[in-house]
Amino acid sequence: MSRTPTTRSGKQLPAAYLDTELLERLKLSPEVAWYLVERGIPLPDCPPLIKTPEPRDVPGAQFDPTRVDKVLNAFQQLRHTQGELAGQPLRPDPWQVAYILAPIFGWVRWDDDAGMHVRIIREVYVDVPRKNGKTTLAGGIALYLMAADGEPGAQVITAATTKEQARLLFGPVKAIVEKSPALKRVMQPLAGVILHPKSDSYFKPVSSLAGAQHGLNLHGGIVDELHEHKTPELVETIETGTGSRRQPLIFIITTADAGKRESVYSRKRDRIEQLARGAYEAPAVYGVVFAAEKGDDPHAESTWKKANPGYGVSPTRAALAVASDKAKQSPAELAQFLRLHLGIRTKQVTKFLTLESWTANGALVDEEKLKGREAYGGLDLGAVSDLNALCWLFPDDRDDSLDMVLRFWTPEDNIEALDRRTAGNASVWVREGWLKTTPGNVTDYTVIGAQIRKDLGHFDVRSLGFDRWSSTPLTNDLEGERAPMVGVGQGYKSMSPALKAVQRLLLQGAAAGARPMLRHGGNPVMAWMVDNLAVAMDPAGNVKPDKANAGDKIDGVSALCDAMSEVLARPPKRISAYEDSEFEVI
Repeated sequence: MSRTPTTRSGKQLPAAYLDTELLERLKLSPEVAWYLVERGIPLPDCPPLIKTPEPRDVPGAQFDPTRVDKVLNAFQQLRHTQGELAGQPLRPDPWQVAYILAPIFGWVRWDDDAGMHVRIIREVYVDVPRKNGKTTLAGGIALYLMAADGEPGAQVITAATTKEQARLLFGPVKAIVEKSPALKRVMQPLAGVILHPKSDSYFKPVSSLAGAQHGLNLHGGIVDELHEHKTPELVETIETGTGSRRQPLIFIITTADAGKRESVYSRKRDRIEQLARGAYEAPAVYGVVFAAEKGDDPHAESTWKKANPGYGVSPTRAALAVASDKAKQSPAELAQFLRLHLGIRTKQVTKFLTLESWTANGALVDEEKLKGREAYGGLDLGAVSDLNALCWLFPDDRDDSLDMVLRFWTPEDNIEALDRRTAGNASVWVREGWLKTTPGNVTDYTVIGAQIRKDLGHFDVRSLGFDRWSSTPLTNDLEGERAPMVGVGQGYKSMSPALKAVQRLLLQGAAAGARPMLRHGGNPVMAWMVDNLAVAMDPAGNVKPDKANAGDKIDGVSALCDAMSEVLARPPKRISAYEDSEFEVI
């Protein structure tokens, strides 16, 4: 819920900085917009394509403008080392202040253990095309964390996949120190490390897991060019090496990759997109992605400006014009231009079910009122140590809408791993009852079986669909007890009509003024899975869930499709919106 913005001093911001059309277009919070205007910094007209929420609603959250002032003052001590600006103070551009520095350093809360106000944001992801100054910005942040953040013995590192890549960031930072008189008086730039003797702190590059692990007690970590990291170990080691610090900061900078699934880049990018869409919450994580959209004309100047917040200064119009001309000559050059200069992942997966349409159908579902109602089920049993999902659908023939009841289980020992993939939300789901746990490290199918038998007695269950190629002792037992079990194929023939029916109902229910057509009660576990969904498509346009390319788990969607398949197969009572020639598989 939005609240009236205040600063650390308790000063209420003028009404002009509240939810206006301008701030929504620019993706600026009222607090950051107020700061920019108060400090005479122009409002940037280059909003990121994707931006996660600022932690405005965290209990005790306050925006402290003096924290941002301190960072900007520290940057003023830095000097440009190359080109026509050499020797001049390094002043962050308005877009860097608005979308990176002010949100990161401005939002604080009181921490009893630290006895001070600490930053709320601990992990930052900045995805921006080449030549937009992200390396210089990251270097300035590294120096600030080392020498001006008030952290004794601060260990700050920059991590890359090779020594050469790590020095691509460290080298310019070392040059900045050497060319900045104010810094040379308090720092010692050596061959492989920059020291700050007064606080016993240092900044150095690492390019291996062993280098990152050595004496790890990080206050700051800069991960450079995330898309070049082939494995997650180095990044994960840095992220987990900050446990004893009061307000550590991990700063990830990157350009877009081509869209490869299951890479460390893909996992981080997907998480930022999910947070921006509201699939779940993680106030300590903040990210921005500057990019054009796939439908934009790649050779139009308006597209160059849209994707590059530093356009006109760095990169220059001339540089992008040359790159655009080369891209017109070959598909390979075009793909490179799209990725490196426009931030477009050339192999992006298109969303088949949108989180917006799913959320719009999240009407309350009362299980007690469904007692005795005609029901069709779908059961998706995962691996012995993974997630399991059960979905019940209840047709309402008055308007062809459906009510949905969802149940999820996982072994209790899996919660820690699931927390890592959901920014701690799995534990919240368990506490709130959306996700049930079974004892130990493997699924106790007797718990699931007991719930199914209870549901069979509570609802008028006509059929319960399950993956016939993945039967288990549980499904065999239920079939032996003459439960209405039905094996459902997982190919295009069964899944395409079911998935298209789900899509159609969600879109109908999301239309302006429409009644929700697939009411699901707002289960957050399922919202996460819907947002993870990727689909495979055959030449005829038929679709099916694609677990291999999904962002993460989609067991609930699979269970929903099994249940919908059973709804579509029920004896017709009249012509139904579930039945449509468009659903037929050719």
